[in-house]
Amino acid sequence: MLVGTAVRWGTKHGLMRAGIRSAARKGDAQARFFNDPAVRADPYPFYTSVREAGPVVRGRLMWATARHDLAAAVLRHDAFGVGFSDRAMPGLVGAVFRYSRRSSPIGPVDPPSMLVTDPPDHGRYRRLVSKVFTARAVEGLRPRIERTCAELLRDKPADLVADYAALLPVTVIAELLGVPLDMRRQFLAWGNAAAPTLDLGLSFRTYRQTEISIKHVNDWMRGHFARLRREPGDDLLSQLVQLDDLNEDELLATAGLLLAAGFETTVNLLGTGAWLLMRHPEQLAVLRDDPRRWANAVEEALRYDSPVQVTARVCRKPTEFGGARIEPGHVVMAMLAGANRDPAVFANPDEFDVTRANAREHLSFSGGAHYCLGAALARLESEIGLRMLFERYPDLRIDGEPHRRTTRVLRGFASLPVTI
Repeated sequence: MLVGTAVRWGTKHGLMRAGIRSAARKGDAQARFFNDPAVRADPYPFYTSVREAGPVVRGRLMWATARHDLAAAVLRHDAFGVGFSDRAMPGLVGAVFRYSRRSSPIGPVDPPSMLVTDPPDHGRYRRLVSKVFTARAVEGLRPRIERTCAELLRDKPADLVADYAALLPVTVIAELLGVPLDMRRQFLAWGNAAAPTLDLGLSFRTYRQTEISIKHVNDWMRGHFARLRREPGDDLLSQLVQLDDLNEDELLATAGLLLAAGFETTVNLLGTGAWLLMRHPEQLAVLRDDPRRWANAVEEALRYDSPVQVTARVCRKPTEFGGARIEPGHVVMAMLAGANRDPAVFANPDEFDVTRANAREHLSFSGGAHYCLGAALARLESEIGLRMLFERYPDLRIDGEPHRRTTRVLRGFASLPVTI
């Protein structure tokens, strides 16, 4: 198993890791995003420099844009896709990698995950689960979300992430998927360990840890499917396991992605939103004077510090884009968080303003065919979660040093100590 992990790491991250380091030493901007600790700590000056360098900037490894119009366009352009084909790997390297995948666990960035699948399969998977995430279905969850918030807020949070921001969304998505609530903290631990898979150039140690966590999720899910086939409930997974539309790998990929995506974005959003409001008491005062603005405050938090910082698309055919010619196989990185601070769209973009009229024009939930399936749920959980938090504890404040997550694509807090 270790040999297979080493082969997969080498082809998926090892070669890229070496390329990133080499390109970063030569001043490549895109490589700096994955390699420079200063960029991870505060990426927004970096996004500004990319935007000012040109509409779409070519690097040694990929193209990139931090402009709002072009980032939105690449997400919707039919010349770009998300799917990666290991058939493109040449010769012996490709053959060895394909062989190693036979024992590989199925994670969020492994086919047949929706995250890395293009139409028509992507649309087929999405249609099977989308009814649970429609605006009407999500609004029907409002009473349950409010009850969950009230239950979690009975005890004063010491770490806002561990005691509240993480538990709220994982509780909701667990109930939707028929996952026992006593598994919540275990799935959070597995999810945190697997989250770096979205980054590029992982160390072997980190990659191995992600594979171990993903394998635990896969093994647990297979047992869960068997239980649901014997004793189905009224949850989404009970419905999916009864269908003939998905094979076992597709079912595993869909369930795992729904579970992870169901809490990852919202954990980051809740933590970041609370942090921003504690640091900007004048904005919190605006919300207390007019509680109708809470939904817009969530949009502004999404715009100001996106839980998902970047995404990438692979060019499928020769395309003129942003004044440049993009060839098949070239990758374009859409810097979502940079686009969200494009002054061509957002006035005073580096200011956090809960009254911002066009805050919802952010790209934090991506766009096009891969627009976030759970966007409505993340919005509602965050609106209710933040409002009830500050209603219950109006004097909440930061108490100690917050710690950011070490991931690059996902941005949020690993811990946020607070006091009442």
